[in-house]
Amino acid sequence: MSVQVVSAAAAKVPEVELKDLSPSEAESQLGLSTAAVGAMAPPAGGGDPEAPAPAAERPPAPGPGAGPAAALSPAAGKVPQASAMKRSDPHHQHQRHRDGGEALVSPDGTVTEAPRTVKKIQFADQKQEFNKRPTKIGRRSLSRSISQSSTDSYSSAASYTDSSDDETSPRDKQQKNSKGSSDFCVKNIKQAEFGRREIEIAEQEMPALMALRKRAQGEKPLAGAKIVGCTHITAQTAVLMETLGALGAQCRWAACNIYSTLNEVAAALAESGFPVFAWKGESEDDFWWCIDRCVNVEGWQPNMILDDGGDLTHWIYKKYPNMFKKIKGIVEESVTGVHRLYQLSKAGKLCVPAMNVNDSVTKQKFDNLYCCRESILDGLKRTTDMMFGGKQVVVCGYGEVGKGCCAALKAMGSIVYVTEIDPICALQACMDGFRLVKLNEVIRQVDIVITCTGNKNVVTREHLDRMKNSCIVCNMGHSNTEIDVASLRTPELTWERVRSQVDHVIWPDGKRIVLLAEGRLLNLSCSTVPTFVLSITATTQALALIELYNAPEGRYKQDVYLLPKKMDEYVASLHLPTFDAHLTELTDEQAKYLGLNKNGPFKPNYYRY
Repeated sequence: MSVQVVSAAAAKVPEVELKDLSPSEAESQLGLSTAAVGAMAPPAGGGDPEAPAPAAERPPAPGPGAGPAAALSPAAGKVPQASAMKRSDPHHQHQRHRDGGEALVSPDGTVTEAPRTVKKIQFADQKQEFNKRPTKIGRRSLSRSISQSSTDSYSSAASYTDSSDDETSPRDKQQKNSKGSSDFCVKNIKQAEFGRREIEIAEQEMPALMALRKRAQGEKPLAGAKIVGCTHITAQTAVLMETLGALGAQCRWAACNIYSTLNEVAAALAESGFPVFAWKGESEDDFWWCIDRCVNVEGWQPNMILDDGGDLTHWIYKKYPNMFKKIKGIVEESVTGVHRLYQLSKAGKLCVPAMNVNDSVTKQKFDNLYCCRESILDGLKRTTDMMFGGKQVVVCGYGEVGKGCCAALKAMGSIVYVTEIDPICALQACMDGFRLVKLNEVIRQVDIVITCTGNKNVVTREHLDRMKNSCIVCNMGHSNTEIDVASLRTPELTWERVRSQVDHVIWPDGKRIVLLAEGRLLNLSCSTVPTFVLSITATTQALALIELYNAPEGRYKQDVYLLPKKMDEYVASLHLPTFDAHLTELTDEQAKYLGLNKNGPFKPNYYRY
């Protein structure tokens, strides 16, 4: 906001230009009371290019005796009386103006100003408004700092330490926790206190894990278990890891995604004594180095694997085959990882029993559906600030993840198309009110493309070339294979980083697409996911580990198994008290009629929810 005081003839009113300032703004910025907000008659016309516009085109301006400035009546064309601007002594003809000029007061109380040179007034309050912003913004423009506000907070998926000036690779740092241990590799161990707060917050929304920890802590059902894990390292995972530790297990952990690690949480785990090897923004080489540091430890032989995506299982199988043969059980929670396990089993190369947690009811129907229904909007909003109403979106895949994404976007007013290969899922999409299309049919017109198939090359370079300008492209599947990002790394295309995890890929003709998280998992890379839903998944994982570790020899062969239905129901029952929910109990007669045990399981394994 700029203010000019322009000198005029002695008989003229001083001309003050006040740009775009409403009465309420004048009060808030300049500390004026309502009674002090007055107006004066417009000046006589003139040809001065710096003079204000006529009264009909702009608000009339206050006189210089009113203080720093005063906003005017919003009524166009009306000239209010300047009663608020009158001196207490109307006969006092000369008063000193605040910036050195002479102010003249006529007998009727009208204030005018003696002729003087043009001066510009800049208010200190305006400078302070900008200077109050955090100092770490530095020389970045205001618009840039505002656009990053969603990723600067350490409560978001972007870690607290993202904005750190320390660019040294964690692999090159010598760090120790308070106990003197250096068996970890994280971004900054000094952020442990912040991570501990995140973990404590997550514990409040994970009732089942906390209940399991309390019930089984005395029994130590995982005593002797040496679990090596590769999952997203978030506050919710930390609660799971600490629960496994409370149940007697030793754990070593790496991240399954190079962007999803919360640095402060990894630091808190390292401070607590967990060997954690992960940080946000790892390179591909770092990723495999971290997994190897978890596995390849002298004098430590893992006997259980908790995997998300199959990378850890694949690494041990390929690099350490003798170690792989000594594993007692594998627990896998992703579509991609389960697919790899079934491939090993079909080829006769899976020499240990594995538990398919992904297809358990409590994982698929809750994590995949309800989690994605909420987190898809969070991820898109944080990265693009887009309004969803009226936007055309194509969702590739109508499994549980696709269903959640479509439901959320439809509720926000988006026009949603679906692509599918499975006629059953396709029919579900049609019955839910979505138009089933081939990607080629709508690729030129859609505003957002979302993949959630678990497949590869769902969006190819040909599709990317045909997309409209500013089309947003993202992935909600576990693996980064669904979008052919590698085909975009060519000399004729320009990559421009505009935010954390947001890239503009620019074509020679100026067209650009907005690529999120470089085609990796959107919600955990760019935002967060609901803690309560992850409590369901984490409890399922913990029970699967307990079951495989304690199962008598021969119960599980070298194959892939689903979690027993009874355990699914137990996980669900642990979460019901949160809602003050009350289950109906079968009578003996009803149980006999249905052929069920009164305590469950209530559905056969083949039942489709």
